[in-house]
Order: sequence, then structure tokens, then C-alpha cells
Amino acid sequence: MDRVADRPIDGGFDHSFDLQPAANIPGSGASRPELAVAEMPTVDFHPAEVVKHQTAHWRGVQAKTVQLISHEPFEYHFQEQFHLLVAVEQGVRYDGETFIEGLPVSTMRNYSNRLMLVPAGRRFFGVQKPRLLTRSICLYIDPQTVLVDPDLRFAEAELQPRLLFEDAGIWATVRKLQAQIGSLDPSDHMYADVLGGLLAHELLRLQDRPTSTRADPGGLAPWQRKRVMEFIRERLAEDVTIDALADVARLSPFHFVRAFKQSFGDPPHRYLMARRIERAQALLADPGRSVTEIAMNVGYAGPSAFSAAFRRMTGCTPRDYRRSLE
Repeated sequence: MDRVADRPIDGGFDHSFDLQPAANIPGSGASRPELAVAEMPTVDFHPAEVVKHQTAHWRGVQAKTVQLISHEPFEYHFQEQFHLLVAVEQGVRYDGETFIEGLPVSTMRNYSNRLMLVPAGRRFFGVQKPRLLTRSICLYIDPQTVLVDPDLRFAEAELQPRLLFEDAGIWATVRKLQAQIGSLDPSDHMYADVLGGLLAHELLRLQDRPTSTRADPGGLAPWQRKRVMEFIRERLAEDVTIDALADVARLSPFHFVRAFKQSFGDPPHRYLMARRIERAQALLADPGRSVTEIAMNVGYAGPSAFSAAFRRMTGCTPRDYRRSLE
């Protein structure tokens, strides 16, 4: 590995390493102030200008898209106390090497639609001369804060490294998280928090560890349902988080999500969106209120995100709905 690190990148590699870069985060995206306490360190690229990124932060998960914008040879490196999952959408190179500590160097040249798992503390390194412009999604997972069943002891799990493997279940979860990057819908933040926990479960499944430790505990108690409903109703214009709702119900975030769905039939993010759209429908009956004003009143950053959510829930735009009331 050291022989590769010490060799200048001049386009004439002796080996080919299959992988694709993870991310280098200067981010924008769907980020929540109370959870984005600090950005996780991400993959370093050299030269840094060969890639562009889009970043999002959720509970215990940082997502970063990586888009190569040059065919110039480059190298990358990562070693931190977070797990890294790299999902390569397109990766084809003339030459290069990819290395995850604990595994043999890979020389695969076409590594599109492959995954890489770099457990916390393991070294990840690669060099390559790209043939096609690489596209990937890098997911950095904080084992201490991701929304996962505490009984599974995810923070203590010894994940094993995997290089350029295939797994349809993990790809499905990655695609759902990718769709949330850049979303301005506040309900989507909550949904992404839950997806981060699902991803942690998927990674445990790779280790042949059980992902269910006990029977469903049942729904919320009547007092919990009442307090949660009141809390949501009073804060439709705010960025309501799973942590805040779990505090109201006096449950851990993971157990709250399970109990909430048992009680209401929908996960928290969908229930919250439904309540926001209900409030919006009532406000649209007042012709004196603009769509922009209503959007802000029910927690959306602007009319575009509001209209998209409204159409998703009702099948029509806010303006069409208002016209139907005339």
C-alpha cells in the first residue's frame, strides 16, 4: 500500500484499483442546525478540484454525492472514527488501485453499481486514472448517534470491511437517502433520520448479526399520543425532530418511531406532513393569504417545496385547490 502512496500520479499505474471516491464535504443541503453540530471528516481528494459535491446532514448520518469533473488522475484517502459506505453509480477507469485496510488491493476496472464498506478506524486509499467520470454517494455513519435500536449495540459492533460488493437491499436504502439530499421539505429530514437507522440495520445484516431483538412493544400510551399530537399541532411552522417528539413521549428515539407507527398507522414524518397539509388547506380558504405566506405558516421554506408536498398529498397544487373552493 505504501508503494502506491509514495508513487506520483502520472497516469502510468502498474496496478488497477477499483473503487471510487468518497466525499470531501463543503456542504450545503438539507441540514438541521441542532443535529449538524459538526461536520464529519470526509474523504480527501488530491487534487481537490477534480470533484464536486452536494452534502446533507441527518441524525448520525452525513451524505455526500461525489461527481468527478475531470479525467485527470487523482488519489483519495480516508481514515476516521466513522463508518463509510460508498455506493458507486458509475465507475470505470483505465488504471488504478483501491485499498481498504484488512483486504487485498482491488484492481477492478469497471466497478459501477458496486458498494464499499470502510469500518471506523480502517484506512481507505486509492489512486486511479478514470475512463468515465465517476459518480458515487458516500454515507458517513456515526455509530454513536445514528437512529438504531440500542439493543443491537451498533456502536460496539465490529463491522468487517467489504470492497466492491453487491447488495440490493443496501442499494434501495441508499437510493432513498440520496433522494432526500437537498430536500427543503422539513418532513423529509425526519424521514432521512429513520432511513439512517435502517441503513445501520442493513450493515449489521452483512455481519450475519440479528437485526431484531424482541417482539414489537406496542403503541404509545393514551397520554403519550395526546401530548405528541398537541406538540405537533402547536409547532407546524417549526422544524420538528424525532428527538423532540421522543422527549415528549419519554422514549428513546428508536422506540418512539416504532411505537408511533403502531399507534397512528403512519411513521412520524408522514403524519407530520399530513397535519401540515391539513392546516394549509384550511388557510387556503382565506383568499387574503398568499401561497408563500401559507407555506411559511406550515413549516416550508418557500412555495416550491410547499407545492411539491401539497401535490404529493392531495394530487393537486395549492392554487388548483384554492380554485376548487371558489
